[in-house]
Amino acid sequence: MKTDALETGDLSLNLTKLHLSDSGSYTCTVRGFSRGIERELRVTDVHLQVKERFPSWAKALLVLLVLGLLVGALLVHFRQYFMSVYQVEVDSGAESVQLPCKTTVRLPKDAKVEWRDGEDWKVHVYQNGSDQPEEQDSEYRGRTEMKRKLLEPGDLSLTLKYPTNWDSKTFICTVYNREGDILMEKQVELKVKVHQVEVDSGAESVQLPCKTTVRLPKDAKVVWRDRYYRKLHVYRSGSDQPEEQDSDYRCRTEMKRKLLEPGDLSLTLKYPTNWDSKTFICTVYNREGRKLMEKHVKLKVKVCEVEVEEGEESIQLPFITTPDLPEDAKVKWVCSIRTVHLYENRSDQPEEQDQVYKDRTEMKKDLLKTGDLSLTLKHPKETDTGEYWCRVNNKDGDRLRGKTVKLKVKGNIRNRSSSTDPTPLMADQSV
Repeated sequence: MKTDALETGDLSLNLTKLHLSDSGSYTCTVRGFSRGIERELRVTDVHLQVKERFPSWAKALLVLLVLGLLVGALLVHFRQYFMSVYQVEVDSGAESVQLPCKTTVRLPKDAKVEWRDGEDWKVHVYQNGSDQPEEQDSEYRGRTEMKRKLLEPGDLSLTLKYPTNWDSKTFICTVYNREGDILMEKQVELKVKVHQVEVDSGAESVQLPCKTTVRLPKDAKVVWRDRYYRKLHVYRSGSDQPEEQDSDYRCRTEMKRKLLEPGDLSLTLKYPTNWDSKTFICTVYNREGRKLMEKHVKLKVKVCEVEVEEGEESIQLPFITTPDLPEDAKVKWVCSIRTVHLYENRSDQPEEQDQVYKDRTEMKKDLLKTGDLSLTLKHPKETDTGEYWCRVNNKDGDRLRGKTVKLKVKGNIRNRSSSTDPTPLMADQSV
């Protein structure tokens, strides 16, 4: 209190270092003597409420928030140890990819480490201090590797060489003790991205890339094939092997000379059509036939689209391919199930045409020699709109070439309006 409180009449009390327990009612009482008698005078009552600067519930919430952030950061940093399936992504054609599997626990010397894929095929087996290649599935033989003395540092990661999109699956690393009990297990999901190439239908050529920095043996065999296992191109013993090609790709592929030296195994595919829209695989084998590397390339050929207005004199459906096709080749243009044009036995076959296209189609002379199989459709009509397929077959019926062309014929609005029946209008005028 102030020292001159009685003189000034200011009886205020200053309370310092407040606590929650200081909350309550305070009474100021003045005692004195009057005429020899002690008297007590109640001056005032004051109610004090001490509030918490930072409420306890808020403190608890803050602590929980901090702990949550800390745990979240730890989960992100060490996610490979907490995730049930660890994910790895790699490009098709990469030399190798590592499937991680680590443990801080020291494993017994007689532990067995087994990598399997999702189909339960054995990818790699380590037992009795060494690899066991004879237990591997043939698909993975020569393509896997683990560290030496892998049990000491606890790094059981597997290196998978030349991954392809067929390796896009889940792999499981399991560790067993001598009795066959599982000590630990980890799953790794591998995604191999397939290289994609896009080209317009009608382009002269497209390149399917396949490169490697590893020097390949001189006696290596390179095989390009499609997803149906038909051979596009074969390179062996230092030269191409055209006799091994499928007829659909004959005279349409090319690889670099001395391709093994720079490691460029890319393939040039000539005159791609929408029927070539598929996945192609480049595989390299050694002399013994063991697979050294493999790469997948997905080709997308955009369908050729042609547009014309009804009433035009003609429209061309383009199809240019390699020249010097067999003289006995059969060229057939169809739309839906109707024959649009047929070229067989070195001449047109108008009697085989659908009536809708009679005297309205034309193909060029010497088309097999020039490779220009384009079709001219005369006086196009709106009803001609649709997909047109051209198929080229040899005398045995094997498909040599093929292409699809989308035709859209826009109706002539002027012709429509001039042909409209005026009778309803005349009727209105007569009323």
